[in-house]
Amino acid sequence: MTDIVKSDAIPDKIPASRALHTNLLKGCMLVCVSLTIALVGFLILYILIRAIPNFSWEILTTKPSYLKGTIGVLPDILNTIYLVATAIVIVLPLGVGAAIYLTEYAKSPKLVKVIEYAVETLAGIPSIIYGLVGMLFFCQFLGLQTSLLAGSLTLVIMSIPVIIRTTQESLKTVPNGYREGAFGLGSARWHMIRTVVLPCCIDGIVTGCILAAGRMLGESAALLFTAGFAHALHGYIDGITSSGATLTVALYVYAKEQGEFEVAFVIAAILLILCFITNYLAQAFGRHMQKVK
Repeated sequence: MTDIVKSDAIPDKIPASRALHTNLLKGCMLVCVSLTIALVGFLILYILIRAIPNFSWEILTTKPSYLKGTIGVLPDILNTIYLVATAIVIVLPLGVGAAIYLTEYAKSPKLVKVIEYAVETLAGIPSIIYGLVGMLFFCQFLGLQTSLLAGSLTLVIMSIPVIIRTTQESLKTVPNGYREGAFGLGSARWHMIRTVVLPCCIDGIVTGCILAAGRMLGESAALLFTAGFAHALHGYIDGITSSGATLTVALYVYAKEQGEFEVAFVIAAILLILCFITNYLAQAFGRHMQKVK
């Protein structure tokens, strides 16, 4: 038995050239990881160091007043939350539904390839073009004017390729045996998708939601044409139908147009905090769905 295990085909030692090659690859990967962590850490620390001295309760809870000479970003924070929440509520069912159709229902491979090519093309279009199309279609043709609703619908078109592709790839990772087992137990297709397939790929859906929300939070070019520059303080119903500046648009205005770099760094720090909160909530939702599964 011992002679069978110790075969001549398995060398006792790794050749020196192969070991050197492996160590070089490990070293390169370690350098790449270290540089990435260092760059991200430097970016976060630099923004926080420039922003913390200018943080105040007043700037976070008031709106700008040119008569009093005060600057507040509360309208910009609320506008960002209104816009991202509205866009996510619209794009998530559309993107997930399209991915489910392409993966589970579509029977024509040619149709699937055409749709996938169109989705990939949409993902590569510059955001300024989305803003121009959104201004012409949503603001003028549909009569929504310059408003957060027009900006949200523009972001929906921009983000739907991300949701579709991530969800589609996650659906493909679910073993076909799960589907066949559900069909063997007499489950209908939609019941099988809802109770077996979707819980298994919830991580991919959450990842797509995080990527889409991150792009929405960082978008400014498209919103310059569709959402506007107003700093008025509104509730959700009035705010979504009115013109409003998001945090990214406000950052551009304060830094580029007015030269208020202190306020710009405060807004940058708020955007970082919103990104962390969005990622945490999405991951918490994914963990909850895993427990439910």
